[in-house]
Order: sequence, then structure tokens, then C-alpha cells
Amino acid sequence: MQYVSTRGATSPMQFQEAVLAGLAPDGGLLLPEKIPSLRNRLEDLLDLEFVDLAFEVMREYITDIASDDLRDLIQRSYANFDSPDITPLVAVGNIHVMELFHGPTLAFKDVALQFLGNLFEYLLASRNQHMNILGATSGDTGSAAIAGVQGKAKINIFVMYPQGKPSRLQELQMTTVTDDNVFCLAVDGSFDDCQSLMKSVFNDLEFKQEFHLGAVNSVNWARVLAQVVYYAYASLKLSKKLTQRVSFCVPTGNFGDILAGYIAKMMGFPIKTLVLASNENDILPVFFNTGIYKKGGVHFTLSPSMDIQVASNFERYLYLRSGMDSAAVCKFMEEFESQGEVVLQHNHPVDETIRAVSIDTRETLDTIAKYANEHAYVLDPHTAVGVAAARLIKSDEPVVCLATAHPAKFPEAIKRALSLKDQSETMAALQHPRLQQLAELEERKVAIAADIDALKAYITAHARLADKTESTAS
Repeated sequence: MQYVSTRGATSPMQFQEAVLAGLAPDGGLLLPEKIPSLRNRLEDLLDLEFVDLAFEVMREYITDIASDDLRDLIQRSYANFDSPDITPLVAVGNIHVMELFHGPTLAFKDVALQFLGNLFEYLLASRNQHMNILGATSGDTGSAAIAGVQGKAKINIFVMYPQGKPSRLQELQMTTVTDDNVFCLAVDGSFDDCQSLMKSVFNDLEFKQEFHLGAVNSVNWARVLAQVVYYAYASLKLSKKLTQRVSFCVPTGNFGDILAGYIAKMMGFPIKTLVLASNENDILPVFFNTGIYKKGGVHFTLSPSMDIQVASNFERYLYLRSGMDSAAVCKFMEEFESQGEVVLQHNHPVDETIRAVSIDTRETLDTIAKYANEHAYVLDPHTAVGVAAARLIKSDEPVVCLATAHPAKFPEAIKRALSLKDQSETMAALQHPRLQQLAELEERKVAIAADIDALKAYITAHARLADKTESTAS
């Protein structure tokens, strides 16, 4: 399997090169040259456990790693999850909640980043190379990325996040990791500022090559690939032996998670509708409902991981939707970057598969309260956005809502929703031993301006450079 850029000016490359490159040299995003179909194999996959299904899905895209090595990477990546099902399905009222928070940082990003961390280690060891990872996070990506690579010998990681915008627990999950290879950068700005800085650095090809920069954000294809697996897994589990299709409600800001579901459907898994659920940052719902893609100001909400205006993975969607037409993608992106708005000529709806809705803070809080009171199930505010969006699905077929984080990571939002005073049973859901100990740990972070020169200077001063054996090998 070869990988190509959404912008068409990068030579095709193998999976390993695509993972190490992160962002394509032409500024586009890397995707497989074709989406493989497993439609004719679904009956054979029906009863597979998560890890075995992950191997069957991933090996369709990873043709330059030996099967035994790939299977070992997958098994090690999910060995430390709290649930034997990895992403268990829980029936709550008339929906199924897919709990994606049983990894080491209690967020759905662990599903991809535990795999990516092990994958990076494997590739660097086989090549005797080093890497400096640069990432941007609005909440959970940073801690999950750090957990995936902390202490790894050939990797340094630099994680930018908007100062004061993630929840305090989300921040502590990053800043209390004090391994020598971890650097947390609190940026004076929004997540979009962090993401813009990251892309600017990666587009400086000379700087990227000099410091062996790699990406852990969902611009890295391996992130999206790992997430395809849980859509495949849930749809097969609930399809009643392939007699019905499953719909998914996805809280998303950067479009990576729902893109994985879109690809799973393209592969032939029994998926009907994908509901894109955003908070007040509604650039994506506006697009899917009107065909207008227009950047607005960032709204800071109770679901900070979705406080995003420009969704990086949206470009991959445009490429797939256009029939892999890189010229059309370049035209769209150039118009957006120069004018801040693109009007897509379309017939309604924009996409038959994707429905979209914006859920405001009041409805988010009401949804948390409703499910706690009626079902004794506590939702974190991001998951509540997705659950609230389930009202768009009018179907007797299964509806799965993605639970993207453990509720204990957002105690203030949940206390506000439930007006908690002395509800000990509910308060227990707001606690987790991994989080309770964070306040007692040493914290380390560096404040930095939202400035490309300041970021480059910091990376230059703290990057992992090749040692003599690496220099000789290369």
C-alpha cells in the first residue's frame, strides 16, 4: 500500500515513511492511495476480539511491516487497558455508549496513541534514528501522546496547549510527567494558534529535516487508522450477524474521529449514519448543513477539546469526497486560506452519510443531568455533546455514542450540571485513582508566546540530536 498527499505534489511513499513524515512535504495530509474493502470478509470478522480485529484491519494498510511484528505491536499497545474489551459497549437507555476511555490517560486518544508510540519506537530502533515529536492539543491528545512515548530512548516530545483552556486535570496529566524527554509548552493563545504554529514548523522542510520532526496529532495517518478499528468493532458487534446497520454519534472538533468512521464505512463495515456533534464552535455543522465553510472566532466551552474552528482532518474528507481530486482540494484550501470562506456548490445534503448539529452549553448540561438522573450514568461534557446529538437519529437500528473521556476528568462541569452537594454515589464517578494523585506531583511547564520564532528557538535548544552511532548509521 502506497500513501499519497491530498495536495498531489508529494511522491507516493510506503506506510513507514508516511508515519515518520506526519505531514506531507507539500503541506497536504497523507492518505492511502485507495481505501481497501473488507465487505466480502465481514462474516469471518464478526466474532473477533478487538486486538485480532485491529490486526485484520491494519494489515490492509500496513504492507511494509512483517505480520508477526505488527501483531506484536498491536498486542502490546492494548495490554495496559483497564477493560478486556478495550472499547466496551454499554447499553444506556435507548443508546449504546462505546467507552473509549479505558487507556492510561482515560481518553479516547489512548486507543491511537498507545499504538503510535510503540510504532515510533519500533521504526526508530530498526533504523537507528531519533525523533523530535511536535504536537498541539486542546485537551486529551497531549497527555495521551506523552503517555505513549514518555521515557522512550530515541524520542523527545514537545506538546503545545492553549494556556488556561484545557481542564486543570487535563493540564496536570501533561505537566506532571517529568521524564527528561517530555516538554509541555503553555501557549498564549487558542488551540487554533497552536495548530497553526505546528503546521508552520512542519512546512519549513529544512527545519523539519534538521530536527527529525514527527507528528502525533491526527495529521498522522496512523492515528486515524487505529481509530477505524473501534467503528469496525462496534458495528460488527451490534449488527445482529450483519442483518442491520449501526449509526454513530461522534463529538468532534478536529474531524479526525468522525473521519475514521467515514473510512470504516467506505471499507464496507455495517455503518449507516454518522452524526457529527460539535459545541458552539460550529464551523463543521454549518458546512454540512449549508455547504459554507467559514472560520469564526473560537468559543471557549465546557468541552474544551472541541474548542476548535479549523479542523485539520477536514482536508482528508474533502479529498475522499472529491474522488481523490488533489487539484480540487488545493483550490478549496487556497480559497479558504485567502478569503476565510468557501461556498461549496452542492445538492442538499452535502453528504448522505454525515448529519451534523451544534449542541450548546445549556443542552450539554441538561444531557449530563438527564442521564445521571434517569440512568445513573455520568457523561463527561464532550460525550454529552454526542449523546445530545443522538436525537437526530430516528431509527430502530442501534445507535452508538462515543464516550471520549472519563467523567472524572471534568468534575467542575459535572458538578455544575448536577448541582452536587452530597450525592456520594455520583461523586464516586467523579474520582479516579490516577487523577486523584496528580495534585501531589511535581509540575513542569514552560510559557511561550504564539510565535513561530519563539517555538523554533525552544525546539532548537531542547531537541534530541543524533548521537555518533546514529550519525554513522545514517
